[in-house]
Amino acid sequence: KEKQISACRYVGWITNPYPVFLPSRGPKVTYVPPPLPEDEDTIFAHYASGINFNKYDDILVDVSGLNPPQAIYTFKEACLCESLERNVAKSGYVKPTPVQKHGIPIIAAGRDIMACAQTGSGKTAAFLLPILQKLMADGVAASSFSEQQEPEAIIVAPTRELINQIFLEARKFAHGTCVRPVVLYGGISTGHQIRDLLRGCNVLCGTPGRLMDMIGRGKVGLTKLRYLVMDEADRMLDMGFEPEMRRLVGSPGMPSKEERQTLMFSATYPEDIQRMAGDFLKKDYLFLAVGVVGGACSDVEQKLVQVTKFSKRDQLLDILKNTGTERTMVFVETKRQADFIAAFLCQENVATTSIHGDREQREREQALGDFRSGKCPVLVATSVAARGLDIKDVQHVVNFDLPNNIDDYVHRIGRTGRCGNTGQAVSFYDPEQDNQLARSLVKILCSAQQEVPSWLEQSALGAHGTSGFNPVGRVFASTDSRKTGGFQSGGSDQSSAAPSAAADEEEWE
Repeated sequence: KEKQISACRYVGWITNPYPVFLPSRGPKVTYVPPPLPEDEDTIFAHYASGINFNKYDDILVDVSGLNPPQAIYTFKEACLCESLERNVAKSGYVKPTPVQKHGIPIIAAGRDIMACAQTGSGKTAAFLLPILQKLMADGVAASSFSEQQEPEAIIVAPTRELINQIFLEARKFAHGTCVRPVVLYGGISTGHQIRDLLRGCNVLCGTPGRLMDMIGRGKVGLTKLRYLVMDEADRMLDMGFEPEMRRLVGSPGMPSKEERQTLMFSATYPEDIQRMAGDFLKKDYLFLAVGVVGGACSDVEQKLVQVTKFSKRDQLLDILKNTGTERTMVFVETKRQADFIAAFLCQENVATTSIHGDREQREREQALGDFRSGKCPVLVATSVAARGLDIKDVQHVVNFDLPNNIDDYVHRIGRTGRCGNTGQAVSFYDPEQDNQLARSLVKILCSAQQEVPSWLEQSALGAHGTSGFNPVGRVFASTDSRKTGGFQSGGSDQSSAAPSAAADEEEWE
């Protein structure tokens, strides 16, 4: 314990059975992660779909654009090669979800896509499977003979944890084949990642900063690129990452948008992002909407509690006493608040860990590991953990602080209720701070068939400047027939192009 204290700033009393250690402000430690396990039981580990999985078949799907290909209804119809088909089966995939039914044939047909589907609905497999199938069918193999690797596919995502999760999925599907995925993100020794990269790379997964760094060093070339994938595309194209994305597509050797296939996936698409996306996609791209664009998953029971900022901690303790050892994610708005709430819960003998952008990569990985294993069933997180993370058996989400836009709310509560499983989300609503979200919250609740508190309806009626949903339909960059797609769009109360409170959580390294 003395060694731990000497290496970290300690929060809490020494006698606390669940201490929280915060990262030292000293020089960053060069971190090399432990080697990944090679046994198939670990590689193909997955959790079962929930009781509502078959409800996905009833979700309304709309494909806007000219001449979309026919949907598939089984993985057999996807005509996957034997190795890929075997790995899909080992992963526990029985039948495709709606985003996979439509997304796989669209990508296989060589079309650009902007896809919007609810959280936990299988978007990662929807773009990985057709990409890997094409590379395997063409006999692509990784080569370790070049000092500059030229991947055929690049996948970009906004956070380290999400891009690593995508990499692990790619590694799983490519297991036992000649296709080699590699992951690049900050917080890890650059030399270690270069050595891994130079062993060969066909599918490169990266956060924007580290990816551009490797391109600038001449370790990654772009002339052979066929696929550019933006996961959490709305976040990738807001003010936080838009310059990096434009630098990427403007890099020397990058094929033009007419010569590559560009794929965008997210659970939310504000109108300004839909317009901007046209700069990256071919004119004949298809828009795939599964359910209500920007809507929340109906498998998540949403509850809003009206509180003041001074009573939030007591309310949180009451909730956690009822949840017991069930996994619960508590979202706060700032890094300092994450540290403070985690320390407070530990003082109350609630086994808690935390994750945010100021923690060292080793600590972030340990925090997620402790949460996944159940050692610490409560994870306090900033928005760095709000998007894409797929963690088994997260039964509860608590928005201790509501985010400043409705899209982040949708992503946060989407950490539970995944793959047909049910979950619960409780959000603390402070009338003095959260009134600007009132109208959008009402519409999110209504679209997911959730009860709307009367006090929230009153707040929504009195709120000013909250646009909520666009009732007319989606807005697109072009003026073709997709403009009248007929789906309602989930909109933000503030433009998602505005800097968010979580801007410092972005992965520039």
